[in-house]
Amino acid sequence: MPEAPVSPNDLEPFWMPFTANRQFKANPRLLARAEGMYYYTPEGRQVLDGTAGLWCCNAGHGQPKVVEAIQKQAAIMDFAPVFQMGHPLAFELAGRLASLMGGDLDHVFFTNSGSESVDTALKIALAYHRVRGEGTRTRLIGRERGYHGVGFGGISVGGMVNNRRFFGSLLNGVDHLRHTHLPHLNAFTKGQPEHGADLADDLERLVALHGAETIAAVIVEPVAGSTGVLVPPKGYLERLRGICDKHGILLIFDEVITGFGRLGTAFAVDKFGVAPDLVTTAKGLTSGTVPMGAVFARKGIYDAFMTGPESAIELFHGYTYSAHPLACAAALATMEVYKDLDLFNRAASLEAHWADTAHSLKGLDAVIDIRTLGLIAGVELAPRPGAPGARAYDVFLKCFNEGVLVRYTGETIAMSPPLIIEKPQIDHAFEVLRDAITSVA
Repeated sequence: MPEAPVSPNDLEPFWMPFTANRQFKANPRLLARAEGMYYYTPEGRQVLDGTAGLWCCNAGHGQPKVVEAIQKQAAIMDFAPVFQMGHPLAFELAGRLASLMGGDLDHVFFTNSGSESVDTALKIALAYHRVRGEGTRTRLIGRERGYHGVGFGGISVGGMVNNRRFFGSLLNGVDHLRHTHLPHLNAFTKGQPEHGADLADDLERLVALHGAETIAAVIVEPVAGSTGVLVPPKGYLERLRGICDKHGILLIFDEVITGFGRLGTAFAVDKFGVAPDLVTTAKGLTSGTVPMGAVFARKGIYDAFMTGPESAIELFHGYTYSAHPLACAAALATMEVYKDLDLFNRAASLEAHWADTAHSLKGLDAVIDIRTLGLIAGVELAPRPGAPGARAYDVFLKCFNEGVLVRYTGETIAMSPPLIIEKPQIDHAFEVLRDAITSVA
């Protein structure tokens, strides 16, 4: 049933994140409910979710098993502390996730978001070297065009200019690898591009500049999402792993976007066959239903802290809402839905159709590159002279008005639908995007 219209005065108190507030409030785009693959506006208009919310609703919206688990847990126990206390769901979920990850990434530290997961992983990396007697390893290495959330650690190692420029000097002792975007060599690639593995050697330059004994960790997104879908060149992650091993540097994969089926595997670790030392996750962990994140750590990292008196706190870090009971219930139910619907394999089975449909936009006048992997696509548009991002924003608006939700980042249209999407819905989403690109000057 359509809802009553919202007054402009009702919109004013909410300072919206990553939003042009004045522009939005002059012409709001409101979502009132969601089910399956669709959002619905207050007026009842149906909008196909081409972005899984914000890369997070991997199981779609309103999965009955997840809804029931959250409702049931709220009635049983709404909150429990995990500082010097615990509750069964936290341990059950940690075990389930460790089994899903496999290998020796078998210890899990719970957070409430991707940003918190990143800051947690960075702190664990720094503390790990200190407890091992290598306290000189304090330098953190990120990558240009990387996005690692909005905590001070995350924006320090991140490499997106607008996320950094307003906030001062950020953390000291941070440096950045070159990004891997090589459109002159890799344009219109399905899957991993052929060129650019040698860009991992940039880490050797930073080792020579700073000294390996000063570097604690390198953090990268296996696939950079928020900067416009940058897929790693063939051999790049393997080479980065080798250089880290050579110099005793921890490698952190930020899998907040790629985790839980986005690439057709449980994690990018599985997709690329490269095992880091720490993995950050969030988003798909609960399919976006309750805020939650998790950091996976190798057993050797965890064990390094388990020394000294048994009564001593090993890591002075945590959050009030770490392993929140409702979030744990939601995550456990989400894992069941992923298994019941075989969604990771389902995503893999759709990858070829997804890529072919996305790349069918090649040849449109405004399209200068298309990048796909798993169920992610980035369609890069030519910027208007003197108005960067304006064309992509207009395409985003046109798609929304035509009933498909996409994201725009810079001049790239990014798409990452729930893993329950059907082939006709894929076809429809890209047809709407085609019409929007064609109709927007």
